[in-house]
Amino acid sequence: MTHPSESGHWYDKDGKPCYEVPYADPSKGLRPATLGDAKKIGLYPGVTTIIREAAKPGLERWKQEQILLAALTLPKIEGEPEADYIARIIRDSQEQGKQAAAQGTEIHAAIEGRNIAGAFSDYVFEAVTAVQTWMPGTEWTQEQSFSHPSGFGGKVDDHTTNALVDYKSTDKPLETLKLWDEHAQQLAAYREGLGMPQARCAIVYVSRLKPEARLIEIPEKDLQRGWDMFQALLSYFYARTGLKR
Repeated sequence: MTHPSESGHWYDKDGKPCYEVPYADPSKGLRPATLGDAKKIGLYPGVTTIIREAAKPGLERWKQEQILLAALTLPKIEGEPEADYIARIIRDSQEQGKQAAAQGTEIHAAIEGRNIAGAFSDYVFEAVTAVQTWMPGTEWTQEQSFSHPSGFGGKVDDHTTNALVDYKSTDKPLETLKLWDEHAQQLAAYREGLGMPQARCAIVYVSRLKPEARLIEIPEKDLQRGWDMFQALLSYFYARTGLKR
């Protein structure tokens, strides 16, 4: 579910990221950009913001499981109000996700920077090798942002002249992983945003547990279906929020 403030990734119409804006009092620095800011200064929502408009049953089930596990391991403190106990369970259930996200961000940054000497250099090697094996002899560009005239923006992990990839970190065995609808939606939107509507697209799963990576190419028919779904969600987002394109 989207946060009530509708904070998230936003882009100006030239494709420049606008994730943060100044507080009314500039001395306070920057804060996350919101839907209100987008309406005031004319920003486009990011691809992942649009995709979040659709429910993700698998993710919701995982969240429910984390809450149940936390409840099983956190005894109620004598005299503790029920509301406080519930809040404590929810905070604890979110901790694993936060830790995983933090490590995933570090791995992603290492891959983006092609850091072959840092803490995650082995992960970088595995991820880049998977990409180069899939598309050998090509030069790749990292983290290019864009905006699309239909009203969305984004930033692509890695792309070349006829292909693009997105990196996903995970703690699950790589051989058990598969593609989901949101992957096709995301990559289909990215290739349209870059003006490469026929580009080949792939997800690169990178393990958080050990230096391993697995690339899975998204079939063209799934990308076309993903683009159709993304456009429907884009229309829904604009109708729901009242944002003007």
